Amino acid sequence: MIVRRSGVELEKLRRSGMLVYQILRDLKDMVADGVTTQDLELATEKMIADAGAKPAFKGYYTQASGTKYPFVLCASVNEEVVHGMPSPKRKLKPGDIVSLDTGVLLDGYYGDSAVTVAVGEVNDSVQRLLKVTEESLEMAIDRVRAGNRLFDICGTVEKHVVSNGFSIVREFVGHGIGTSLHEEPQIPNYVDRRGENPRLKPGMVLAIEPMVNAGKPETKVLSDKWTAVAKDGSYSAHFEHMVAVTDNGPWVLTRP
Repeated sequence: MIVRRSGVELEKLRRSGMLVYQILRDLKDMVADGVTTQDLELATEKMIADAGAKPAFKGYYTQASGTKYPFVLCASVNEEVVHGMPSPKRKLKPGDIVSLDTGVLLDGYYGDSAVTVAVGEVNDSVQRLLKVTEESLEMAIDRVRAGNRLFDICGTVEKHVVSNGFSIVREFVGHGIGTSLHEEPQIPNYVDRRGENPRLKPGMVLAIEPMVNAGKPETKVLSDKWTAVAKDGSYSAHFEHMVAVTDNGPWVLTRP
């Protein structure tokens, strides 16, 4: 069942979303040569605590992993697609890209967003990967309008990514969000004809998150049970926003 949120609930989701926006903004400023992903984790943990919120990811359990995620931040470097685990041993260096994905629980409502950041100068092909992935998200956001259908969002991402020569990760998808981190509907970044294609209605809140590989789409999960990487070792980009369906068009809850 897809829950439709009231105006009061949307305002609470907005507060959670803006906290995540502020955290990611500050993390982006920290990304530099020599910084470890553990440094980013510790900074995120402090910012969440200082805001009086709870981390959405720490302790999150999935049957697929069979274990609880032990960190507040997913920091996925280069070929890591999602769920990269922070480490004091993983130092960022020029030419790297790092996906920063975090979530909070504030006053009973969740916030969730992600951005991929370049470390120093990256080559033209990597810049293009980041640009196309982010563009696909912005184009998908524009489809979040009452009366459209879910596949309008999914197909928009797929068409833009594939037409630019990149590939869509299929194992991981976006999701509804509200009083739970992951709610209905699931939001693939491609048109899955086997899935549901509900009509979008005011009050729905969607976490849209294109995950795009420079090479082939296949992924594998490492022995830590969480970190998903591109099987062919190609770079992967990930951007995410929470978007509410309103009578006046899309409302992005995770940016000003």
